[in-house]
Amino acid sequence: MTRSSFPAHVPLFATTRGNAAPGVVECLHYGSVVVADRHGRVLAAAGDAHGLNFSRSTLKPLQALPFVEDGGLARFGLGSQELALMCSSHNGETVHTELAQRILARVDARPADLQCGAHEPRYFSATGERCPPSLVPSALHHNCSGKHSGFLAYCRLHGHALRSYLDPDAPVQVRIRNTVQRFCGADAIVAGTDGCSAPNFALPLRRLAQVYCRLASDDAPELRALYYAMTRHPDLVSGTARTDLTLMRLGRGDWVTKIGADGMQALGIRSLGLGIAIRVANADSSAVRVVTAEALHQLGLLDDPDRTAFGRHFRPLLRNARGTVTGRTLPLFQLPRLVG
Repeated sequence: MTRSSFPAHVPLFATTRGNAAPGVVECLHYGSVVVADRHGRVLAAAGDAHGLNFSRSTLKPLQALPFVEDGGLARFGLGSQELALMCSSHNGETVHTELAQRILARVDARPADLQCGAHEPRYFSATGERCPPSLVPSALHHNCSGKHSGFLAYCRLHGHALRSYLDPDAPVQVRIRNTVQRFCGADAIVAGTDGCSAPNFALPLRRLAQVYCRLASDDAPELRALYYAMTRHPDLVSGTARTDLTLMRLGRGDWVTKIGADGMQALGIRSLGLGIAIRVANADSSAVRVVTAEALHQLGLLDDPDRTAFGRHFRPLLRNARGTVTGRTLPLFQLPRLVG
C-alpha cells in the first residue's frame, strides 16, 4: 500500500485541555466533508472529495434500490415501513425485530436464513441502559437485519437461492454493484466486506454526496419511494436516541440522513438540491456528530444549534466524570454558507 492509497484528510476539529482558554490542543480529529450536487459537482469541501472511503451503512438505500426498481414492494405487499427497515441501521427494539420478521414471513423466509450474525441490540449502547441478562441476541437484533431481509426478498422475487445471497457473485450482489457503479459513473469503486458480511464498496465522497442529493431531490419513482420511507419513518431507520432519528426530525421531511460505521455520515437536503458526505478518519462516532453539527451550522442549515435536539454536539465543552469542564472543541475547517 502506498501513500496515494490514503485519502488526503485534513484536521476537522481539535480538543483542548487546560484551565486557561482556549487551552492546549490535545487531540486532532482528521477527516473530510464534501458537499455536492446531483451531478457530483463539488460545491464545497474540506479535505478530500475524490479519495476512496468505504460507504458502510450509508450504502443501504442503494442496496435496497434494485428490489424497489423491480416491483418487489407490490409483489409481496410491503410498504414504506418495511422499506425504511431495509435502509436501516436499527436499534434492535421490538418494533424493529417484529418488522424484520414480517418481511421474512411475506417472502417465505425465516430468521435462520439471515446471515448477518447477531449482536446485542444497539438500543442499550444508544441509551446507556443495561441489556437484561435474559436477552439472547438473535440475527433479528442485528442492526442490519432489515437490509438482509431485503436481500432475501430480492432473491425470492427472482427465484434465486437464499443460502448464497451474500456471495459477491450472487445475482442480488451483482445487481447492487452495478447500481453503485451507475451512480459513480467513470469513478473507480473498490469492493470489500462489511461488518454484517455483505459486500460493500469504497467510493469518492463526492459520489456519496451525489447519491444522497439524488435520493433527496430526484423525481424517479423508486428514489422517491426510498426518500419517503426514510423521512416518514426515521425511528425505523435508526431508533431511540440515535443520530439519524434526531437529524431527520430536525429536517422536518427535508433532510434524509444515514450513518455508517467507522466515521461515516451522509445527508441529502431536498430543498437545496445538495448532498453532504462526511468521514472522520479515526472512526469516533461522537466526533462524527460534532463534525456534522459544525458542517450544518456553517452551511446555514442549523443557525441556532443550541436550541435544537442536536445542540449538545455543537462545539461541546469537555467534562470529566465529576462534571468539571476540562477542555473544549475547536473547529478547524471552514465551509461557505449556502443557505440564506
